[in-house]
Amino acid sequence: MQTVAASSSLDSHIRIWDLESGKQLKAIDCGPVDTWTVAFSPDSRFIATGSHAGKINLIGVESGKKESALDTRGKFTMSIAYSPDGHYIACGAIDGIINIFDLTTGKLLHTLEGHAMPIRSLTFSPDSQLLITASDDNHIKMYDVQHANLAGTLSGHGSWVLGVSFCPDNTHFVSSSSDKTVKVWDAGSRQCVQTFYEHNDQVWGVKYNATGSKIVSVSDDKSIIVYNCPL
Repeated sequence: MQTVAASSSLDSHIRIWDLESGKQLKAIDCGPVDTWTVAFSPDSRFIATGSHAGKINLIGVESGKKESALDTRGKFTMSIAYSPDGHYIACGAIDGIINIFDLTTGKLLHTLEGHAMPIRSLTFSPDSQLLITASDDNHIKMYDVQHANLAGTLSGHGSWVLGVSFCPDNTHFVSSSSDKTVKVWDAGSRQCVQTFYEHNDQVWGVKYNATGSKIVSVSDDKSIIVYNCPL
């Protein structure tokens, strides 16, 4: 089975790459809008894109064409995520608004207003019950997806929170920040259980590997660091 990645660009194109060969497989023209962020659907059949225009376009990976669109009725979409069960898409905007769509109906399910500053990253829990959001307000928020309830506000970073990622075991998640740190949080207690200080500049992205045994982070200090998961 071919392993592929998708990249977004300010040239309004999404490019699909073969990770084994490093070659470009396809370039998809998204029209006269910037494609700021992309996310694969859990079944890898679709790519969701967010843009300055505030619309979420769902593009078929095989066809390379727009299959449908979701209207956030909002501003510049900075982050986007599919729920692992494939039922929802969440997107975060520059004005701090979070929208959750039901993909079965294509309708807006919830609008969340917990942040007052840009949403840099968001992630669903593996069971699709929780949504974690990261914002320039230095805070992380946890929401109950079904009921749209705020389940917790987590503080600890000293500057913008730029990335969040849930561990595959559903028990903890990781965050990265412009304060140069990476933090691991217990999802149940909502407490920080580990802080890594390895980077010398802001940390733009952080992810777990497929088993949850490793964490990888990328920073403006031009380094990628791999950590053993402390839990």
